[in-house]
Order: sequence, then C-alpha cells, then structure tokens
Amino acid sequence: MDDQIIGEQPQGTTAKQAGELGKYLRDARMALGLSLRDVEEATGHEVSNAYLSQLETAKVKKPSPHVLYALSLALSVLYDELMQRAGYIVPQDRRTDVAKHGRTATYSIENLSADEEEALREHLAYLRWRRRK
Repeated sequence: MDDQIIGEQPQGTTAKQAGELGKYLRDARMALGLSLRDVEEATGHEVSNAYLSQLETAKVKKPSPHVLYALSLALSVLYDELMQRAGYIVPQDRRTDVAKHGRTATYSIENLSADEEEALREHLAYLRWRRRK
C-alpha cells in the first residue's frame, strides 16, 4: 500500500468516511461472531464496548491511531486499512503530484525512540542523495 500519512489527526474526516469506518468495523466484528464486549476483552480493555459502539454508529468520527491499532489486532484486519478509512492515510490514487508519499511501516514499529526515528530519516536522506548522484 503506497499511501501518504497526513498528520497526527485525520484531516477532514467526513461523516461518510466515519460511516464507512463504522460499517467496516461492525462487519469485521460480526464476521468473527464477536460481541462488542468480546472485542473489549480482545483489546485488553483498551477499547470499551461503548466506544466501539460509537465508532460503529459513526458517533465518534476521529478515533486515535492507538485505538485503530488495538482494533486491527482484535478484529484481524489490516491496520493500514483502518488508518485509511479513518482519514489518516490518503490512498495513492487520490494524492496530488506534489504530495509527499510514504508508507506506514515505520509507524508500525513499536517503541521507536526519537533518536532511532531520526536515524531512519537520515539514512533515507542518504539513500535519496546517493540515487541522485
């Protein structure tokens, strides 16, 4: 998935997007035969059954990436898919030519320190510099 991260919070998450996310979450939960309380248990109580209900009915439109990650594990769905449906990632086909692009790979690595993140950026800059030579 070649997508663009668009910031800490979803930029312009629409009611339609929230509804699509909610329907997707509900469908995934139902396909596994899980109740709202089962999902709460599966997330280690990181996502309450009441909050999941609000997500599924689009009453909550901007769940945090942390919540989406917990749900992706509990529902066995792709984290990138939830991030896209929540408006955090812009699909490649909807990006402008001038938009930065990247992947969520580094965001999925747990416990990256600030120094490690900076080292990854520096290495990437070096690789890009070398490619231009």
